[in-house]
Amino acid sequence: MCAAHVDLAEPLAWRCPKATNGDLHHALELVSNDRALIDGGGNNPFLAFREHLAVDGFAAALGMTPAARRALIGDLDAKIAAVAGTGFVRTPTQRDDALSDALGFTADGGIWLKDETDNVGGSHKSRHLFTILAHLAVLEATKRAPWKRRPDLAISSCGNAAVAAATLAAAVEWPLRVFVPEWADTTVVTILGAFGAFVERCPRRPDDPPGDPCLHRFRAAVAGGAIPFSVQGTENVWCLDGGRTIGWEAASVGVDFDHAFVQVGGGALAAGLSAGLALGGQRARINAVQTESCAPLHRAWNMLVTHGGSDRPGQHWDQAMWPWENVGSSAADGILDDETYDWIPVVQALAATGGTTVVCTEHQIADAHRLVHEYTTINASATGTAALAGLLAAHDRVDRDQRVLIPITGVQRATMQP
Repeated sequence: MCAAHVDLAEPLAWRCPKATNGDLHHALELVSNDRALIDGGGNNPFLAFREHLAVDGFAAALGMTPAARRALIGDLDAKIAAVAGTGFVRTPTQRDDALSDALGFTADGGIWLKDETDNVGGSHKSRHLFTILAHLAVLEATKRAPWKRRPDLAISSCGNAAVAAATLAAAVEWPLRVFVPEWADTTVVTILGAFGAFVERCPRRPDDPPGDPCLHRFRAAVAGGAIPFSVQGTENVWCLDGGRTIGWEAASVGVDFDHAFVQVGGGALAAGLSAGLALGGQRARINAVQTESCAPLHRAWNMLVTHGGSDRPGQHWDQAMWPWENVGSSAADGILDDETYDWIPVVQALAATGGTTVVCTEHQIADAHRLVHEYTTINASATGTAALAGLLAAHDRVDRDQRVLIPITGVQRATMQP
């Protein structure tokens, strides 16, 4: 670990100051105080849990009053609602009786689904991006923004994160560049175009280093002055701030969870959920779910456990985390990130809670998707139901009188309209 420190009040501090495009093995973390979770009430999570948000502390450090900070969140939310048809609201965390019964849970245990499919943009990704947007809005509101003309926002994504980014960018009329693979889904590209985003397809070049070519083009754009509007905490740590609201909401429902299964692609969801649960006093074991087609976190976790480095993962970055060779295909294509970018906070959560990694077969991915559609009314994608596939894969580790938290994170994309 390089031990670099960035003051909360530093504007436009996205990633570790010692990180370069030649040395990306650095990660900032949000340092929170130790006070217990405060739920301020109301339906907007960014207002209900405002006092725990790093972006609220950033705004306070720049001189904004509590009333001004609340008004800024409310104003952004109203603009988003005008474009998306909904603003940010608490998403339900409820025991699903039919699904619990189908999987053999007793009345004392069961499956609690946290349904993010009605969130802004149809997934949890908008929560991560909202705190980046709020950071920018604070700079403009306090007249600290260094630009006369807004620079482009940039994101590397071809799925839920891209749709969320386009939705938020359109709400505040901010230009957005989206870097997508050559095979990007036509439905998603159409939605992005309808929101006014500029879509750039990224073929793999012969001289590209290992890893995602879209991410290489994204980083080049950021180096050229674009703002990283990213759901990868290594590219923009402010995305981890908003992701914690998912865990804070789940922690506030009054259920002591024994397990939480969470799908892992880039890792920001698992990082946010686990951090939020921890602040809420939850002791649930975190189970990080990947597919057999692409499981870099599983590989890293096994290496760290075997060699005794799970309590200090950052010291073993070179040995533990690198891009997955020969990424396969999966119905849960949204978690096929060839590298788990936010792997360090996820590993720390696994170590702290006694959790582990889970690798699913494609059959289990399909079964989870079928079960959600058969026993619930949630119109989720296979990526969105992949956490349940983790439970299916790890059924022998979970007693049927235990309480299990499962986030359902993304809508079935074909149903979305801009």
